[in-house]
Amino acid sequence: MSTENGSADDRLIRLNDITRVFSVGGEEVRALRGVSFGISRGEWVAIIGQSGSGKTTMMNILGCLDTPSSGSYFLNGKDVSRMSDDELAVIRNKEIGFIFQTFQLLPRETALANVELPLVYRGLSARVRREKAKAALDKVGLSHRMHHKPNELSGGQRQRVAIARALVAHPSMLLADEPTGNLDSATGEEIVKLFEELHRVGHTLVLVTHEPKLAARCPRAIRLSDGQVVADGPGREVAMLGHGLPLVQAAGT
Repeated sequence: MSTENGSADDRLIRLNDITRVFSVGGEEVRALRGVSFGISRGEWVAIIGQSGSGKTTMMNILGCLDTPSSGSYFLNGKDVSRMSDDELAVIRNKEIGFIFQTFQLLPRETALANVELPLVYRGLSARVRREKAKAALDKVGLSHRMHHKPNELSGGQRQRVAIARALVAHPSMLLADEPTGNLDSATGEEIVKLFEELHRVGHTLVLVTHEPKLAARCPRAIRLSDGQVVADGPGREVAMLGHGLPLVQAAGT
């Protein structure tokens, strides 16, 4: 299976020989060992691996929350692996929409105010922020709950608010960490269908997960093990490697 997808012209993400080494108790721990792959604009890709595989470290690097020990990472044509912390903060706000397993919503704010938050840092007027936040909530089917606070929403609704917040600033990439991990199976299915719709209209989605059934729904999956890419290909094939599980059909196939 190929470890890189898309031509140099259409790749939003390019990682070349990425390593990440941590010092733990005076010893070096190599979390990533020469990882290389590309992700094209408009792709929907799962990064899958078990605990200790390096997927969390990979997510932190993709999200510009951490930098590699060596190698290069180009995001939307910019070499973010060489940027300062302040420069990375700008890239995170402009290029990446984060979706977390635990939603990370402000409990005392309404859904609308939570979705507005990324726009505050861009200096937009209150009127413009409100209009954009309303449009994002409408996109995820939650405009009728915009004035409710998180404790007045179901888990699935809270995740929809989190997705709207990730979408509101029109980032280059949506980066989701175990986005269905805190949801029951029926609600998780609703969120996956929302991801399918976002992919259909052209958003670039990267999902980090340990769950084969979620990765199998993605058109492409990259499996990590011991800090290395061990498989890269169709999600239904890569997700089930070594699990002895039946392949899961993607919706509509």
